[in-house]
Amino acid sequence: MRSPRTLAPVRAGRLRAPGARTPVVLAVPALVAVAFLLLPLLGILARTTWRDLGTHLTSPGVLEALRLSLLVSFSALGLALLLGVPLAWLLARVDFRGKALVRSLVLLPMVLPPTVGGVALLLGFGRRGLLGPWLEDTFGIVLPFHTSGAVVAATFVAMPFLVISLEGTLAGLRPSYEETAASLGASPVRVFRTVTLPLVAPGLAAGAALTWARALGEFGATITFAGNLPGTTQTLPLQVYLLLQDSPEAATSVSLLLLVIAMAVLVCLRGRWTGATGYRAARPVRAADAGGPDNSGPDDGNLGDCGTDDAGLPAPPAAGTEEPASHTERWGLHAEVAGFTELTLDAGPGTTLAVVGPNGAGKTTLLRALLGLTPRARAALRLGDTDVSALPPHRRGVAWVPQDGALFPHLTALNNTAYGLRAHGVSRAHARHTAQQWLDRLGVGHLAHRKPAQLSGGQAQRVALARALAARPRLLLLDEPLAALDQTTRARVRHTLRGHLADFGGVCLIVTHDPVEAVSLADRVLVLDGGRALQEAPPAEVTRHPRSPWVARMLGRNAWPGTAAGEALALADGGRLVVADPLPDGVRALAIIAPEAVSVHLDRPTGSPRNVWPGIIREITSAGSRLRVLITSSEAPDLVAEITPSAALELGLADGVSVWTSVKATEVSLVTL
Repeated sequence: MRSPRTLAPVRAGRLRAPGARTPVVLAVPALVAVAFLLLPLLGILARTTWRDLGTHLTSPGVLEALRLSLLVSFSALGLALLLGVPLAWLLARVDFRGKALVRSLVLLPMVLPPTVGGVALLLGFGRRGLLGPWLEDTFGIVLPFHTSGAVVAATFVAMPFLVISLEGTLAGLRPSYEETAASLGASPVRVFRTVTLPLVAPGLAAGAALTWARALGEFGATITFAGNLPGTTQTLPLQVYLLLQDSPEAATSVSLLLLVIAMAVLVCLRGRWTGATGYRAARPVRAADAGGPDNSGPDDGNLGDCGTDDAGLPAPPAAGTEEPASHTERWGLHAEVAGFTELTLDAGPGTTLAVVGPNGAGKTTLLRALLGLTPRARAALRLGDTDVSALPPHRRGVAWVPQDGALFPHLTALNNTAYGLRAHGVSRAHARHTAQQWLDRLGVGHLAHRKPAQLSGGQAQRVALARALAARPRLLLLDEPLAALDQTTRARVRHTLRGHLADFGGVCLIVTHDPVEAVSLADRVLVLDGGRALQEAPPAEVTRHPRSPWVARMLGRNAWPGTAAGEALALADGGRLVVADPLPDGVRALAIIAPEAVSVHLDRPTGSPRNVWPGIIREITSAGSRLRVLITSSEAPDLVAEITPSAALELGLADGVSVWTSVKATEVSLVTL
């Protein structure tokens, strides 16, 4: 009996799909290209006199050139960082006329012949150039044929590598991080220092390494603009040029040194210079929403120092408070919003306003207008007695929780929560103490020392909520704050949030698609559609008489818009609906039909129903102890009926089954539009 064959394990990285063979027409040129690039390097290795390598590299001339190269390259790197980082930020974050031209100027030194770049520098900064005479007469600075000229030449050629790398990283960074930091009270400089720079650090480091390596190897612009003076401007590349004429073996040895340095830089970067946003993610952990014991390492997030914001924001809680303090001041809201979203908001202190509407209705635009973060809409905003319309986002006292939470990935949950307090000048110890209280209150206190990458979606959302509440804003904006939570956790956090909002002295706006959140958390509901307010009323009124088809469907009702015509409603999507209490002809109205008021039959019903349509079942879903049946018809809009499982079984309902539906005229409610 033959024993079964055992297949040798194959490394995961070596797996290849069947038939995924590299085309020869592509493989051959690719191999030729590799050989073309590799052959010159092999030539250096083959021609290097290894026994004399130490002697060549330690000769006085080479050591002096190496010292000068390091001085010039690091000075050029410092100058590139000083000028290039702001330029990259400008290109990535600011839209302005002539931006394409500026980016072309940045790229120009990379495609310009180095000697042409040297000539351009000479004509710009030389003693007879455009700026050279002024520099010499005013400051006594002469750049050509001086070490400072070599630094300028190296910076001119190498800085584009830094700008391009950092701009790509900044462009890939989600603006919500910086916008959220601003809403917590951080000034633009603090946001750049504590949020932007840490998040783009890999791209910045990669760009800096490439810039330094390019500056170290600069030749053409340096010899043209700064000359080739030993001890002054004669860097290693220039030394190689001279040695190649007098001592080719020594030139090969120095070339090998530069080759090793360049390869070391590229190997260390491992392709990360392309501008990928990020940081080394924290080790993921398995954690359900309930969370387990905190096994993370010590808190290594650095909040930094921050001056006090004097914008009239609420004072920080008193030291030693054992529970997150409630607001003693109270702030109402008056806002006139114009642009894509046009409406007027008036809310008294302690009011919670739920904002609902379909996608694209302008809900998030409204929040961003109140924050002063969007050109699509602008808001004349008054909080309490203070007009904050002209203030930048970090001085408005408006805290924001975006849909994704936007937790700062380089800070722990504790330092994320303390960020707003630190931005308002609260001491580090007290900010951390208060932040821990808020995390405990929202059930994630045991996760305080974890990074966002170590949190589940629900845990991260609760930390984001704690961060906004800890900042003690005058206006609290929550963009679907509970969407990432499971049902059990959502109910618990909703209860906690409702308790806080009961003591909140400002106004809270909650964007939500959950009718339970709107009813349980809000004092009023604002219905938006197309950037306009369709309805603003208490939740009970919106529930009984929704003026938007979308809201009616969100509440589980059938909603058919139409125009009154006699004793019926001429439906906008075609068809006719008989009603018990007709409206005057021509009045636009919304017909509301509860799903439980829709009857489903296998045959055309007889008797009292005045609204009867044939249809086909398209979908059956469970809704608690009942079933919701979606029925389409050529004579009426789509209709949802709600029946018991036993009735569905008795009728033999299934997808594709033809049925009849009926609705009594007395079961139709009309809401004028």
